[in-house]
Amino acid sequence: MARLIVRLKQLRQSDHGITEQVRAVLVESLYASPQSLVIGALTSTTIAGVVAHAAHDAWLAVCAALIGIVGAVRIIDAFRPHRRGGACPAALRRHELEYRFGALAYSGLLGLFGFLTLTRTADGVLPLLAVTTAIGYAAGIAGRNAGRPAIAVGQLCSASLPLAAGLLLARQPLKAVLAAVILLFVVAMMDITRKTYAAILKATIVSNEHAALAAHHAAVARRDDLTGVANRTAFREQFEERLTGPGIGRLALYWLDLDRFKEVNDTFGHMAGNALLAAVATRLRERFGEDSVVARLGGDEFAIVCAVADEDEAVATGVAILSLVRAPVPYDGHSLRTSVSIGVAVAPRDGREADTLLKNADLALYRAKESGRGQFYFYEPVMDEKVERRRQLGGELHGALERDEFHLLFQPIFDRDGTRIVSCEALLRWTNRRHGAVSPAEFIPIAEDNGLIDAIGAWVLSRACRVAREWPDDVTVAVNLSPLQLQATRLPAVVLDALTASGLPPGRLTLEVTESVLLEDSETSLAALEALNRLGVCTTLDDFGTGYSSLGYLTRFPFQTLKIDRSFIADLDRSPASVAIVQTVVDLAAKLGMRTVAEGVETPAQLEHLRRTRCDAVQGYLLARPMPANLVGAMFAGDAPDPAS
Repeated sequence: MARLIVRLKQLRQSDHGITEQVRAVLVESLYASPQSLVIGALTSTTIAGVVAHAAHDAWLAVCAALIGIVGAVRIIDAFRPHRRGGACPAALRRHELEYRFGALAYSGLLGLFGFLTLTRTADGVLPLLAVTTAIGYAAGIAGRNAGRPAIAVGQLCSASLPLAAGLLLARQPLKAVLAAVILLFVVAMMDITRKTYAAILKATIVSNEHAALAAHHAAVARRDDLTGVANRTAFREQFEERLTGPGIGRLALYWLDLDRFKEVNDTFGHMAGNALLAAVATRLRERFGEDSVVARLGGDEFAIVCAVADEDEAVATGVAILSLVRAPVPYDGHSLRTSVSIGVAVAPRDGREADTLLKNADLALYRAKESGRGQFYFYEPVMDEKVERRRQLGGELHGALERDEFHLLFQPIFDRDGTRIVSCEALLRWTNRRHGAVSPAEFIPIAEDNGLIDAIGAWVLSRACRVAREWPDDVTVAVNLSPLQLQATRLPAVVLDALTASGLPPGRLTLEVTESVLLEDSETSLAALEALNRLGVCTTLDDFGTGYSSLGYLTRFPFQTLKIDRSFIADLDRSPASVAIVQTVVDLAAKLGMRTVAEGVETPAQLEHLRRTRCDAVQGYLLARPMPANLVGAMFAGDAPDPAS
């Protein structure tokens, strides 16, 4: 008995040490089977009523009535919906106290009823009914309420001990023996309750640990490892949940794509790129908090879903995102900078389903990138056709080199007299299997966005050098460089490979870069141009006069040739100002030791003006249109048709 008491104390101490999650499961187990409570209450109340009626005893009648009332209250309480699942810890403790009070009151009344029956009736059947009912109830309690052992033991004692007391008061040997049996029964049921509770507790703890582990794995599977925000899977789930939730109002979907993120990786390394992604994710999470969905969809793409009251709030949110991403990120003594292009779709205006909204936000994102990056656009129905074509062309560009869909045309560049070819400009053309001929102005920006420009540019260099190797030794070939090619660290190696494979001397290759390229990253551009010059390759500043600091470039960057933009040439025969500008550029270039090329010559009057300015070379439809390589070769052989026709 003493050892049992010690074990019960240990049981009570261990019960105080369980977690709230485990306690919640054990408390909910009290309400897990309300049907058994109904059966027990109806049976006990009926027997108590029968005994009270047969005994014609007022005390028994009152006690039987109280048993019925308490039993009814407990039945009602057990069937209340909030009693099962989802309650907070404070509510669960309150439910446990209420259950404890009702259970002890009910079992105490049963014990009291048995005691009164033993002491106030002489009919042997009536005490037997009362004792059997109380003992049967007590036996059932050991299993049903073992999850809360304090309640089970309290019910067991309050229902059984009054019976033993009533039997002992009779001072009869047989009844004393029965009282001893009941006491032993109480001890045995206490031990059963203890062991049952230990088994239930262990199973509950293991189950909760498994559930917690599963929840942890589920959370990890839905979290982006690098940034800690939701990943694509979690984003889709949460987005659809928001769309189908009650009273969603307006939901804005912002699809983000970091601008020129690849350049950060190429310049500072992947660790720097990861640091930039993590910093952007942290800012977005802190700004939008728990009420919104912030996710990284992969690579340098993010998505945000948040409620907006109206169009103005959606615009303000877009502006805030632009500002957050533009802020510099310190990394290893450097300041990492990027901008972001954003496409926005608003539900339900732009769609009610996730797929529709994602498609529309993607279309708006393409528009933002196409329009110069670093800005956001809302979806508009008119975007569909244009942006869908851009998307299709982007898909077709993948594999275009392997399908041999690219080819080069060459436009001759003549001396100032227009009689001798001194160079040819290589012009890339694409004839797609599905879309036919596609303009370079359309597909080059797509290739830059898709990261294909390096491979395409390398092909152009290689092909142009092979073709030019068959020309006369005094004729050069000019190849345009994309801004991304100029900023790539491998450009000198790519150029050297093309020259080596073709056997073309470096001095016969001219690489043209636009003036606007130099505005973006002058230090990187300067290093690239100097590396090219060290190879012996010539460099040309294309579209001269259209930038913002042209004269400054002439002193900083190692160009051998200036190409005067066609906008000045077009007005030569009707604008004295254009004549003066062209003359000034030619004179300045001559003093700096540079050659000049005028592009866009289309009339004899323009050609005559350029001859008078002493421009070194001319290019345009008046003299020759772009043509295939075989026609250029025929021109050198002297058996070609008129190149201007």
